Amino acid sequence: MVYLEDALKTLLSQAFKFETEQVSLLGSLGRILAGDIHSDIDMPPFDKSAVDGYACRLNEELQNVDSFPVSLRMVETISAGTVPQKAIMAGECSRIMTGAMVPEGANCVIMVEDTEMIAENLVMVLRKSQGNNICYRGEDIRSGKLVLTKGIQITPAQVAVMAGVGAISPLVAKLPRVGIISTGDELVEPGVIPGIARIRNSNGVQLEAQVTTVPAQPFSYGIVADDVAELHNIINHAMADNDVVLLTGGVSMGDFDFVPEVMQKAGIEILFKSIAIRPGKPTVFGRRNSTFIFGLPGNPVSSFVIFEMLVRPFLHRMMGSELKTLRLMLPMGTDHHLWKSDRKSLIPVIIRNGFVYPVEYHGSAHINAYTVANGIMELEIGVTTIKKGDQVNVRPL
Repeated sequence: MVYLEDALKTLLSQAFKFETEQVSLLGSLGRILAGDIHSDIDMPPFDKSAVDGYACRLNEELQNVDSFPVSLRMVETISAGTVPQKAIMAGECSRIMTGAMVPEGANCVIMVEDTEMIAENLVMVLRKSQGNNICYRGEDIRSGKLVLTKGIQITPAQVAVMAGVGAISPLVAKLPRVGIISTGDELVEPGVIPGIARIRNSNGVQLEAQVTTVPAQPFSYGIVADDVAELHNIINHAMADNDVVLLTGGVSMGDFDFVPEVMQKAGIEILFKSIAIRPGKPTVFGRRNSTFIFGLPGNPVSSFVIFEMLVRPFLHRMMGSELKTLRLMLPMGTDHHLWKSDRKSLIPVIIRNGFVYPVEYHGSAHINAYTVANGIMELEIGVTTIKKGDQVNVRPL
């Protein structure tokens, strides 16, 4: 049995950098950036007005004026997307729109709220605006500057940044192919009403959903019976077609738990097969050549939690990304007691108003708990009682 931290270290050390591809700008959303992005222009590309108002010469006309109002002659109107035709001289101004190019000679834009039009081309400045209201060329980004670093997971804001610097075909990591196998004679598909002693296969679609959110490409192999020959065949098939295989069920110590044995017969090197956590102890990880396999427990909470703790960071590492998992130290909002503490405990909780509250949880088959939980609390080995106000380690979901 290995500790969770050691299991994570082992599997991350096995991951190799994945292949890359160029995609469309919108198609890059959620993908892992595989190449640095540099700006091809200054941003802003010209001095532009930050407000609607009047561009003028602050230093010469207004700085030394002790009282207002001050009148200025308006020489033109500048809308966004047009080039100013006239330079600003002493006693002059140009009406200007937000985002428009500031004319030559102007070093200030007086907000329209601080002015009054007193004649057709005569503007009265009632008071001096705060700041000069000009966004200067290159003040956000200089041409050639690094704006996005490879290894990040691309967000909508980063899509906007790439659009602004002309990176319309970013290089991203290819999506890993992830095969999903559910084992167990007791399983039926979700659309089937289970008979006596049968249950619906929720693990399969749960893992497909989790894989999709990485993002990676899930491929379901359906339900496989507790039969050594059939299981051996489907594992070989899945290992040949995918980069990673997720198999649920059949990894514990029961008479029909064949998975570790079949893995070894299939030529898979087992790197660990038990983790000191609750839930999720009977977790197996192995590899054959460049393909990896996780044998996950059959209980839904176990497979859900192990995916988040181990599989998700592994897939990110394969795509060249370090998954930066947020962990918070927060106070308990109530007392909590555990009956066992021989393994690290992973407990579904609700984070509310800065406090942590365990949700109703009946064990590793109770996936319903995670429909309301927004975090996982980690309690170390030996901890059985935590009091209201005690600080605990929580991973937000």
